[in-house]
Amino acid sequence: MTDLSSHAAIRAALAALPEPDDAARVAARKRDAQLTKPPGSLGRLEELAIWYAGWRGEARPRVAAPQILVFAGNHGIAAQGVSAFPTEVTAQMVANFEAGGAAINQLADLAGARLDVHALDLDRPTADFTQGPAMAEAEACAAFARGWGAVADGTDVLVVGEMGIGNTTSATALASAILGGNGWAGRGTGVDDAGLARKEAAVARALAVNADRTGLGVLTAFGGRELAAMAGAIAGARARRVPVILDGFICTAAALTLWAEEKGALDHCVAGHLSAEGAHGRMLDALGMAPLLSLGLRLGEGSGAALAIQVLRGALACHSGMATFSEAGVAGG
Repeated sequence: MTDLSSHAAIRAALAALPEPDDAARVAARKRDAQLTKPPGSLGRLEELAIWYAGWRGEARPRVAAPQILVFAGNHGIAAQGVSAFPTEVTAQMVANFEAGGAAINQLADLAGARLDVHALDLDRPTADFTQGPAMAEAEACAAFARGWGAVADGTDVLVVGEMGIGNTTSATALASAILGGNGWAGRGTGVDDAGLARKEAAVARALAVNADRTGLGVLTAFGGRELAAMAGAIAGARARRVPVILDGFICTAAALTLWAEEKGALDHCVAGHLSAEGAHGRMLDALGMAPLLSLGLRLGEGSGAALAIQVLRGALACHSGMATFSEAGVAGG
């Protein structure tokens, strides 16, 4: 079992993450060049299929067992009036997920994906990070380990989503601490101008009292348990060579903490969509990622990434199912 009990142990695990299968990637690229189409005519679908083939170690892969993980946590920062909804909504939405009534349930069903929901100590919010760290190191590492272990055996693509009142403020603080600059705060669940001002002020106070700017230090200082678990799941997927489709603003903020520790830690990830939360595009630019979809979504839950599973499936259907020139008896190959 991988030791994830401290920042140092997690850093060691990140440093040991596997790389893609070069032979499978080369074979997939060779196959792409022989398919009955002009070179490059399927645009990003071609590179998406080759990327996936490299991580799965197959020249002609398919998606057969997608998994969606939704982590839920409560935040002490919510007491600062940074959300349009009360913290009780977190537990209520978890019940909705479990009853099959949320958007992510419908999109998981559409994708044929396994959906697992993990509620993380909802009766015990993290600390208000304007007063000090949101979590102790051991607490953050335990949540990270929970996410790492939540990736199911046999999963061949992972989507990670969240639910947690106040977590756009947490994600804003993560991005601000790691990438610097201003203007990271957005309206999240729909706060008014006064709520946005409270969010910006809370993040400014938090940055002043929490000095650790390492990726894991930032995750501990500003993250909720669900963000730490999301980061753990993304890293745990990499340990199993499972490709990940990132969701929006909050998911990308969690992923950013891994990137801050190891710049190649997200090579197994693609951006599923561009969130309507304005600063999400800035995060993706920093990561060098172009989103697969841009539909104005800002729900979270993993919803945009779940929808992007269909794009990945389309890429692989063409790559693995099309005939080559020689197979089809078409001249020009």
